[in-house]
Amino acid sequence: MKQEITPQAQLQEAMKLSLSIEELLVSRNLRGMKTVQGMMLPGYCLRAAMMMQQCKGNVLIGTGFPVAGTFETDGPVGAISLYKAFEACGATPIMVCGDPLASAMESDYRIHKLPVGELSREERLQAADEILAQYNPQLVISIERPGQAEDAGYYNMRGESITPNAASFDEIMQEAGCPSIAIGDGGNEIGMGNVRPALRSLDITPAVTRCSELVVADVSNWGGHALVALMGWLNGQDLLADFDNLEVLQYLSERGSVDGVTRDNTLTEDSLPAEDGVSMLLELRKLTGFA
Repeated sequence: MKQEITPQAQLQEAMKLSLSIEELLVSRNLRGMKTVQGMMLPGYCLRAAMMMQQCKGNVLIGTGFPVAGTFETDGPVGAISLYKAFEACGATPIMVCGDPLASAMESDYRIHKLPVGELSREERLQAADEILAQYNPQLVISIERPGQAEDAGYYNMRGESITPNAASFDEIMQEAGCPSIAIGDGGNEIGMGNVRPALRSLDITPAVTRCSELVVADVSNWGGHALVALMGWLNGQDLLADFDNLEVLQYLSERGSVDGVTRDNTLTEDSLPAEDGVSMLLELRKLTGFA
């Protein structure tokens, strides 16, 4: 039966669940997200999931972090999880990304391809305006997309510039005029502008682009799964029941993905084995009462 958030008792239950999920997502503190979480308003997973639950129109999902001439596994896995969940709930998701990821997935998903490379601010804004006019989204989500730094460039976890290989999703987030959610795990992703003071202690070039609701996680894919789990709980649906983490990693690997940490074409997420993702999915289903 569909659960409503209005009664006080159910709101308290929803908040308790959100806090449990938020703690689970940063329990390993692999890249300092537990520290960052300290300056965030608790309940962010619930607030983001409620945005998702209310959306029945177009949803733009930006993902794809350029690594070693291709794309990393962290981001697209969670984006596919979100995509499938939105479809199951009657919304229309569109993946928005640059090549090579866009071409790798365009035969299986609705894809809008972003231009890659060093574009002027005006060119980026024009591309964003065209996309927003075409889809008129009710919600925009960024999961593990590089965010612009103070100098408008893009940087990886090692502080290396990746601007020539990056597509800009920032302007879409900024110009959308609808709620936006960003998921990140290191401080250099879109959305991290929400917590700029907390990023000073991290050895990175931080991103400054903001969002309506930020979700931090040890692995960004896991943040995507967490929002799917919580949206499912709100709807009374087990939206993660049929998600096969290993199968999705295999799908991406066959199309050229690499691990963002090791830069190897392996079935891993930020150097962690696929089994860790499977365990996270199971834990999320247990927390939401579906397993």
